[in-house]
Amino acid sequence: MKKDYSQYFRRPSTKAARKRTTEDVQTIDFDSHLNIKHLGQGKHYLIQTYGCQGNEADTETIKGLLHQLDFKETTDERQADLILLNTCAIRENAENRVFGELGRLKQYKKSNPDLLIGVAGCMPQEESVVDRLLMKYPYVDLIFGTHNIYKIPEYLETAMLAKERVIEVFSDEGSIIENLPKKREFSHKAWVNIMYGCDEFCTYCVVPYTRGKERSRDPKQVIEEVKKLVLDGYQEVTLLGQNVNSYGRDFIDKDYTFSHLLNDLAKTTIKRIRFTTSHPKDFDDATIAAIAEHKNIMPHIHLPVQSGSNKVLKKMNRKYTKEAYLTLVDKIVKAIPHVSLTTDIIVGFPEEDDEAFEETLDLVNQAHFEGAFTFIFSPRAGTPAAAYHDTTSNVVKKARLQRLNTVINQGYLKGNKRFENQVVEVLVDGESKNKANILAGYTEHNKLVNFEGDCSLIGKIVRVKVTEAKTWFLLGERHE
Repeated sequence: MKKDYSQYFRRPSTKAARKRTTEDVQTIDFDSHLNIKHLGQGKHYLIQTYGCQGNEADTETIKGLLHQLDFKETTDERQADLILLNTCAIRENAENRVFGELGRLKQYKKSNPDLLIGVAGCMPQEESVVDRLLMKYPYVDLIFGTHNIYKIPEYLETAMLAKERVIEVFSDEGSIIENLPKKREFSHKAWVNIMYGCDEFCTYCVVPYTRGKERSRDPKQVIEEVKKLVLDGYQEVTLLGQNVNSYGRDFIDKDYTFSHLLNDLAKTTIKRIRFTTSHPKDFDDATIAAIAEHKNIMPHIHLPVQSGSNKVLKKMNRKYTKEAYLTLVDKIVKAIPHVSLTTDIIVGFPEEDDEAFEETLDLVNQAHFEGAFTFIFSPRAGTPAAAYHDTTSNVVKKARLQRLNTVINQGYLKGNKRFENQVVEVLVDGESKNKANILAGYTEHNKLVNFEGDCSLIGKIVRVKVTEAKTWFLLGERHE
């Protein structure tokens, strides 16, 4: 009997994505038994990843699913039978890059009609993006979002065997899918999702609409994943969540928060624990105490502030003040005197006048950041801030960004200078992009170090004496 392939067609809904209910989050145990496990035999895939660590972690899952289907990875677009763009929606520039790339990839479709081109990730969660893909990119075969990655096998079965276009984007609050396969990028450090989604609804941000509501993984699942990584030889894990500090607050059957998870993971034999991203309003004393107590929790905290103006922070719906943020920084520094703090800052947000910008510079000077991601405000369709009245010219915004970056870079250099002539521990990632005999890796404080060494050191933690501090990296020599 011939199998019935029904066409997938489900568009996203911004209205549905805004909803938050009190319904229990569904946890699904992924069934790895695939009747189509040889679907990709003799075929190759290529994935381009845009955006944050969450997108990178999703790509590792996508690769894991494709390898279960017997696909092999390639970096040659001419060899690829499947090209998938895993996308980011945070800024307009990122979206424009994706659309430009789709235009470029059309040529391969002409030479290989069986080539499948797909768009996944955060961009398809936006109604306007899917409308544009449907109207202007008819050669895109697969469109799916962040909630239904686990359904890739059946999407590919439909697209490859039934030759049907697949457009399926869930705009629900999201589930938790456990035991998904992963093909990890590194063999010594790994991303570990501890939660998904976001309930903060900062007025400039699309993430609550693209990733669903906050939902925490069961701590036993997280701890077992880390223990398995240790057995597989991993040295470092980075815990991922849009707001890791709210981890566990959605549990109804136990009192278990982020600080509990940190303490439990620190008791495993993993050498290094990192986490991102933190929200200042939820960064509590118990979390500070956990970091201070355990040597294997790294003394680097990325703590996005976004602005130093209370007026702007309120307009952003950040739910803290400049004073509260600096009080938190003071608590952290007192408990962890050697800590390295980095942040995110947006300039040119609507209603940011000269006085508000000066408040941001003042906060930066007081917080002593050792690095920052800085951006000019990018209005995103569907968010409240997209409708805010903005009277600041692009010329002024660019000038403010340049002034801010000057101060930030001074903090970068000062933060690096404190390690000159000191011996630091470096987890070696690989060879430097510029010189084959130069290795590159990161210290406990997340400082990039370049030093001369043998490739056999990749994946190991080694001692390096810092000989010179540059603005964005350190130079060193192996210290036996």
